[in-house]
Amino acid sequence: MTYVVTRSCCADASCVLACPVNCIHPAPGEPGFGQTEMLYVDPRTCVDCGACTTACPVDALKPHTGLTEAELPFLELNRAYYDAHPHEDRTPMALVPARRRTSTAGLRVAVVGAGPAGLFAADELLRYPGVTVTVHDRLPTPYGLARAGVAPDHQDTQRVARLFRAVEGQPGFSYRLGTEIGRDLHHEDLVRDHHAVIYAVGAATDRRLGIVGEDLPGSASATDFVAWYNGHPDHSATPYALDGERAVVIGNGNVALDVARVLTADPDALARTDISDRALAALRTSRVREVVVLGRRGPAEAAFTLPELLALAALDGVDVLVQGWPADVPPDATPKTAVLAELAARTPVAGRRRIVLRFRTRPTRILGDDRVTGLTVETAGAVESVEASLVLRAIGYRARPVPGLPFDESTGTVPHEGGRVRPGVYVAGWIKRGPQGFIGTNKSCAQETVSALLDDLEAGLLTAPTGGDPASGGHPGAVGLDGWRAIDESERAAGRHQGRPRVKLVDREELLAAARAAPGRRPLPSR
Repeated sequence: MTYVVTRSCCADASCVLACPVNCIHPAPGEPGFGQTEMLYVDPRTCVDCGACTTACPVDALKPHTGLTEAELPFLELNRAYYDAHPHEDRTPMALVPARRRTSTAGLRVAVVGAGPAGLFAADELLRYPGVTVTVHDRLPTPYGLARAGVAPDHQDTQRVARLFRAVEGQPGFSYRLGTEIGRDLHHEDLVRDHHAVIYAVGAATDRRLGIVGEDLPGSASATDFVAWYNGHPDHSATPYALDGERAVVIGNGNVALDVARVLTADPDALARTDISDRALAALRTSRVREVVVLGRRGPAEAAFTLPELLALAALDGVDVLVQGWPADVPPDATPKTAVLAELAARTPVAGRRRIVLRFRTRPTRILGDDRVTGLTVETAGAVESVEASLVLRAIGYRARPVPGLPFDESTGTVPHEGGRVRPGVYVAGWIKRGPQGFIGTNKSCAQETVSALLDDLEAGLLTAPTGGDPASGGHPGAVGLDGWRAIDESERAAGRHQGRPRVKLVDREELLAAARAAPGRRPLPSR
């Protein structure tokens, strides 16, 4: 028996380190780590010990005898990877922090951003003795896109929060949530109170199409739509036009597939997840029966990952179709095109909701007077109109400039060298490398940044803080670790009553009220 990785995973390397025979690749330090769509188990050398399943924070690993029919393609994916990448070097691995000549005792670091990039950076720092890390975030809740960006029907992926809870429990860790840098605190405050500041603020906005009609009601960002159904406080009350039978998603990455799945999902199935109650109520009354996903590139170049495509193809009760297979693309050119060709050959079932994938199709104009009624698209030089009441653009994220830091408008990143902006100021995550990679990519990214910070410490380039303890001072309305744990327990308790993982609090004041209920917590001032 062999174990199999069954979807895009967090790639944080916990399973790699747990494996006693080093049969999971690509491993940290190897080409492709953090860039491949998933990790792979070598069936020739797996010894069936199950250690990887215990270590995996998102339950992505299963014995091949326990695979569902929809998961069987992953068995071949794991085998095929080793045909192309034998990985003959089987030296057991161990990741140990490099020994530093300079003591890290008393080192104080501020991390701005409590998403995966920020928390992996905190985890790397706290591996060194005597380091304290204070993590700031604008929202009263941490985890960034791991909380507000993962589709509710991907509950297994959300289990990466186990990793983050372990980081939070380390000595020297503290939160200052609900703190906006530039309003509640300023960069100068962080510099005064810490030896160094790491910005891990992500990419909070979306890319625009730049076509006529883009700002009509009914035309919106998929980024905001995802935040809406995940209960992000900034977007939970946004209304969306779900009164038409067709929606169009522009883009063919994983976010586009997430949105298409949620729009066509059975609301009763979504009701067993942590989807926002407001979004669930809207989806229950939705009239959307078809979602068309438009991609400018061809099938072989589609941005979505093969694991996500396989999951889409296995949907029960929803037709997944490909419209207009290009004559110049061999169906078996890649594993991805093989799946897409099979979808193109499917016959739709009358009465089912459907997701239609279209390739080499470019939107040229969004139609409507006071609201969206459709869009015009160009395919192989021909222009046609597509009727739709909702158009969502899912063509990528983009970061905002960080006050006081340089910013490259062309890449949407802060210029840096190995994460170092200048001694004492650093970046990690999407603000550092752009919106690319997977959750686990942030781990190796954080390692590089923290290494640069510690190099500067050894070189005597960091300035000692002149302020007080940042974990107890500063913004009086901040939510600490106890406050976040109170929010977390409040949501979980509500979920237990409904048979759900949690019922998210989606209003800022509700979140702050739950934080105030933390045992022994001093009252938070109202905003």
